[in-house]
Amino acid sequence: MAISGSAAGLGWGALGILAFSFTVPLTRFAVDALSPLFIGAGRAVIAAALAAVALAITRQRLPRARQWIRLMVVAGGVVVGFPLLTSFALTDTEASRGAVVIGLLPAATAVVAVVRGRESPSRAFWAMAAAGATAAVVFAAIDGGGLSSLRWSDLLLFAAVIAAAIGYAEGGLLARELGAWQTVSWALVLAAPVMLVLTVTAIAAETPAADPLQWAAFAYLSAISMFFGFFAWYRGLAIGPIARVSQVQLVQPVLSILWASILLGEALTVPTVFGGLAVVCCAAAAVRVRQAPRGGNPRPARADRGPAGE
Repeated sequence: MAISGSAAGLGWGALGILAFSFTVPLTRFAVDALSPLFIGAGRAVIAAALAAVALAITRQRLPRARQWIRLMVVAGGVVVGFPLLTSFALTDTEASRGAVVIGLLPAATAVVAVVRGRESPSRAFWAMAAAGATAAVVFAAIDGGGLSSLRWSDLLLFAAVIAAAIGYAEGGLLARELGAWQTVSWALVLAAPVMLVLTVTAIAAETPAADPLQWAAFAYLSAISMFFGFFAWYRGLAIGPIARVSQVQLVQPVLSILWASILLGEALTVPTVFGGLAVVCCAAAAVRVRQAPRGGNPRPARADRGPAGE
């Protein structure tokens, strides 16, 4: 029996999100032995090598001059900013806490896409986006013992969300011209020289040493989180329907919290559970409100809201 296009799209999209959901817990696991600079930069270098091979084999045309400039924005957000900021943040916080804050990403990307595309969304969109941000801040404050107890890692996580949102929004627009996985691949290749220098710097400062499981986590972050996961995710979006498939990413923080509990033994506290649910619900509402025009009939969503996989 043939699988319908909708079911196939959801299946591939879910596979991509499943792959990305391990990113935060495995980063937290790896930083116990490897430096955050090495993890954040080194995984991008390996992913760039894989991307270069894929681009060469498929004989992709080179981007135009203006496209290279836009690729710098994508690379700065999802290749440099998000991996480095989350790697440093997770040296000082739990994976479950990080997953809740990063759960803001779908709504944050929608906000950046609205500003970038000069859209005029309803007040409900801005209300839901603001509610999601407030929920994340309140969660971080309650979980840390009050506003005065907010950690520097929380600021890094919020910065990572902003960086990724900018990169995803610009990448979504650029993907219409270059192709989805091609955009990510070119961004990886473009950032490779900088990330290689940072990797060498990290190795010179501290020779990487870890047990086999931690190296396996690093390999996963490099090959799956930074590269192959995008193939499944973007294939799902390509099969569609995009409006439905794109919503699958909203379960990513929930899965990340679950993996943190199972793999790292982190406790599922009441603030974590309710904070995660509040952020996810607000993000879902903001994304859905943006997809539905004021006239009432939902319009197809664009593939401008990638997951927090890098």
